[in-house]
Amino acid sequence: MTTQLYPNECVKRIVAFVPEGHLHARFMIEFCDKTIILHEATVAGLVRAFALVALHPQRRAAELTVKHLSEDEKKPVFAEWQLLETDRDEQEVLREAEEKWKQSTIPECCTKPTPQRESSQ
Repeated sequence: MTTQLYPNECVKRIVAFVPEGHLHARFMIEFCDKTIILHEATVAGLVRAFALVALHPQRRAAELTVKHLSEDEKKPVFAEWQLLETDRDEQEVLREAEEKWKQSTIPECCTKPTPQRESSQ
């Protein structure tokens, strides 16, 4: 599986919405080459990971993995599939992530000049 890096200029827009008949938000991210939709629980995992690293004065990496939780294990109205922090060594997680980052590619649509990019330069 290849790893792609999407810098901010590759993001066309982000839309948050609650689908008809649902209680939890979905997040649609339109990139230059594809659109993805994330469930609220996934974004909650992203926010937790962000807080663990970006708001900590020393921490440089955190890893969350998916776990199925029974009704007894989770809070009411939380999804049964959750991204939870692992106990993996921070340096090991950081090394793995940096290696994938170094090998990642930026989609071609992000590197081509567009009328919007040309007018902002």
